[in-house]
Amino acid sequence: MPKRQKPHDAYLSTRNTCEPPMGKIGYLMMVHREAIMYVIMGGFTTLVTWASYAGFVHFGIAEEVSNVLSWICGVVFAFVVNKWFVFNSKTLKPKELGREIVFFFGSRIFTLIVAVVAFPVLIDIGVDQELFGTPGMIAKIITSIIEIVLNWVLSKYLVFRRSKSDSA
Repeated sequence: MPKRQKPHDAYLSTRNTCEPPMGKIGYLMMVHREAIMYVIMGGFTTLVTWASYAGFVHFGIAEEVSNVLSWICGVVFAFVVNKWFVFNSKTLKPKELGREIVFFFGSRIFTLIVAVVAFPVLIDIGVDQELFGTPGMIAKIITSIIEIVLNWVLSKYLVFRRSKSDSA
């Protein structure tokens, strides 16, 4: 079986031409598709989380409870977009899908614990500033950044990792 060509190798083989066959943006997307899609989908997930947090707070739900509820909204959204659009996991086989769901939600429970601990700590140390008319929003943003980094690592290397047979 011939060795699978990496996207960067495909680009290098066309370097004798004046312009990459798909342009610079196409090249970046080809080589770094997963990272770019993670950033884009992570941005959408973050917006879902922040918007739901703000909505819950404005409906009179306590900030700490709103933080947890917004996390649930974000996790459900994130599973779908990470599975299909970021890590290209198209499997619907019950065993594999079940594994992804359990590991995804398990890893998100871990990052929820991090967020639940970090959020009130940030509030207690004075990071309780209001943003967009929402109390505690700065603490929410800082907590989200921590979660984004942890979620990528766990999704890439635990939840949606490719088996050796997939990468050959």
